Amino acid sequence: MSLFFLAFFLIYGGTHLYLFSKVKAALSPGILSSLFLALFLLLMVIMPVLVRVLENQGLESFARFAAYTGYLWMGFIFLFFSASLAIDICHGLLHGAGFFFQRNYSAFILAKRTALFLSIAWGMATALYGYFEARDIRIERVVINTPKIPLAVGKLTIVQISDVHLGLIIREERLKRIIALINGASPDLLISTGDLVDGQIDRMTGLAELFQDIRPGFGKFAVTGNHEMYAGLGQAIGFTERAGFRVLRNEGITAGGLINVVGVDDPAIERVTYSSPVPEKTLLLKVPPDRFTLLLKHRPSVDLKSLGLFDLQLSGHVHKGQIFPFNLLTHLFYPVRTGFALYPLNSALYVSRGTGTWGPPIRFLAPPEVTVIELIHADKGK
Repeated sequence: MSLFFLAFFLIYGGTHLYLFSKVKAALSPGILSSLFLALFLLLMVIMPVLVRVLENQGLESFARFAAYTGYLWMGFIFLFFSASLAIDICHGLLHGAGFFFQRNYSAFILAKRTALFLSIAWGMATALYGYFEARDIRIERVVINTPKIPLAVGKLTIVQISDVHLGLIIREERLKRIIALINGASPDLLISTGDLVDGQIDRMTGLAELFQDIRPGFGKFAVTGNHEMYAGLGQAIGFTERAGFRVLRNEGITAGGLINVVGVDDPAIERVTYSSPVPEKTLLLKVPPDRFTLLLKHRPSVDLKSLGLFDLQLSGHVHKGQIFPFNLLTHLFYPVRTGFALYPLNSALYVSRGTGTWGPPIRFLAPPEVTVIELIHADKGK
């Protein structure tokens, strides 16, 4: 964990140093202006820590203000950095091409001030757009035909939420909209694939109880994500259970005698509990093989040893990168960034873009979703 935070602040601090160098090169500010800018950027670097300190001290109003300020800035500086770096790369390619072909491409090189203001404008405009995109929760529908749903049942509707990140930013107003979308789908089964909560949850009075308005016939099931650890595992599980979910921790059940639901802990939890991971294959072999089997797993990694033992794995975690082009980095770790993917032996994976936001309340080219999965009876051979 300490290595993660060290890497985070080195990278995050580096983007601020990059911005400082761009402003210095383009505008040549004086000593006082440079000092003011440096202090402001330093404050923004430590703002995520300040948010947690204020939260731990019970200063919720100040913590929420700091969260909105710090995380909106985080979204902006990432977008600024991406745009400015793209301009630098283009300039580098033009210089390289000029050297190689003995041509002068200086007419295509932007002035430092122009490049700076263009990157700032892109960051501000995209952050503003992304703030509203993050509030535009979409319904994504997936239809799966399977002989494992009896003809007498016909159709089973599963609703998946993931990465809601209830905390300082995602609160009652957003949660009520999510719950309205869930109820509108009339689910037989509600699934939460981790990161339901985010950070301290001591003062989230009444939020868990809002979920009690959802009463699917086959129940509500959840698994842990990495943020359940950050919130405090005991508190996070207590919150999830008050919301009416059964938290499946390396276990499986057959809901209503009709559908298997198997849930595994996120690896981050294992580092806290010092428990050895239970092989997925062992868990999957314990449930009736003639029933449709859902595997709930926060991270969208597929264990090849489990193929053929589950019908559909539901995951989240990556948010489709949340802010483009960050999804290009998540693709290095998780080949399926979002949506439905088929695997051998009749197993499939669905990766949710997530229902809330982590950090910046911004999404760009990755709108949040509530997923509606319809399992429809189909005869074998059809």
